[in-house]
Amino acid sequence: MTEVRLGLRENAAQFGFLVGLNALVGALIGIERSVLAPLGEQEFGIASKSAVLSFIVAFGGAKALANLAAGRLAAHGRKRVLVAGWALALPAPLLIGFAPSWAFVVAANVFLGASQGFAWSMTVLMKIDLVGPRRRGLALGLNESAGYVGVALAAAATGWLAASVGPRTVVWAGAAILAPLGLALTLLLVRETLPHVRFEEAAGATSTAGSLPLLAQAGFVNNLNDAVAWGLIPLYIAAHGASHSDIGLVAGLYPAVWGCGQIGAGALSDRVGRSPLVLVGMVTQAIAFVILIAGSGRLGSAVAAAVVLGAGTALVYPTLLAAVSDAVGPLERARATGVYRFWRDTGLVAGALLGGFGADAFGSATTLGIVAAVTAMSGLPFALPGMRKPQERRAWS
Repeated sequence: MTEVRLGLRENAAQFGFLVGLNALVGALIGIERSVLAPLGEQEFGIASKSAVLSFIVAFGGAKALANLAAGRLAAHGRKRVLVAGWALALPAPLLIGFAPSWAFVVAANVFLGASQGFAWSMTVLMKIDLVGPRRRGLALGLNESAGYVGVALAAAATGWLAASVGPRTVVWAGAAILAPLGLALTLLLVRETLPHVRFEEAAGATSTAGSLPLLAQAGFVNNLNDAVAWGLIPLYIAAHGASHSDIGLVAGLYPAVWGCGQIGAGALSDRVGRSPLVLVGMVTQAIAFVILIAGSGRLGSAVAAAVVLGAGTALVYPTLLAAVSDAVGPLERARATGVYRFWRDTGLVAGALLGGFGADAFGSATTLGIVAAVTAMSGLPFALPGMRKPQERRAWS
């Protein structure tokens, strides 16, 4: 029997493999980010933005519920939930490829959302399990970085290929490759990490008693503005003359900066605490939307906004996940993470509804301004004196 040890170096091989696997998880949804919303207008003839963005509502709702279920099921084994996550993605390419109506695309995103909820939740938990508490921020930075670099590369590639191959083709073909590949690699190479959880619990891990509701509201708003960036911004800049390749550039830059920046952000949060990074990150995200509005959706402003939005999200994303893990003991980690990710990804549903109905009723620019204000206000509680303390170290680590 293999000896159980905690630490990044001690579990480098399995940790590194899980990093690569999460890049595939990210790529699976990245193939949609630059092309699916314009596809609804151009191929299916949907004029209402709220109807077009219904695929994000379906995705976000399914992912949120899957996160909640994954947090409970993970107590019985992380690997089996990860396998289920990949298996749930298998119907998506067929539903998109042969879709006679937009309803089939929406149904495909129910499967993709459930897949992401199971698969991404497990790559998060399994890395936390392996490294223990001392370098938790760095571990989550690496995990989220890999996932969102995968999103970025897939989003940029599909945007560039859409002009020559066709938007629908690049989506279903990409999913048809990635889902079976991820399932096969998981079955063959992933090891169960529950023994690491039990080892950490037996070693006397403590928690910081952090505010889970406060963390959840920040995660909710973060994903609310991500849904707007995913669904409304491509339509907004397309209306101002952006081509498929231009949209691919913007849709790829945002998660690329987000992905690459998370490594440093996660490691920094281990040193200075979680709250300062959340505060700065949420305000930075709000500034990004202001840049886009001020530039009236022109390509230069969209590129600048994508970079700034990515930087702000990089500061927030792994930091909030690490803070949730700080706040609970090892045996409660899976359920707490599932609850947090449920509320965070409910933000995708809210963002898609706000983006769609808001744009139809008030216009895209006004809706983007509302999102900027909500995002800035969400970060302000983290400026309170009681929230600025660095995370306490575990005495046993």
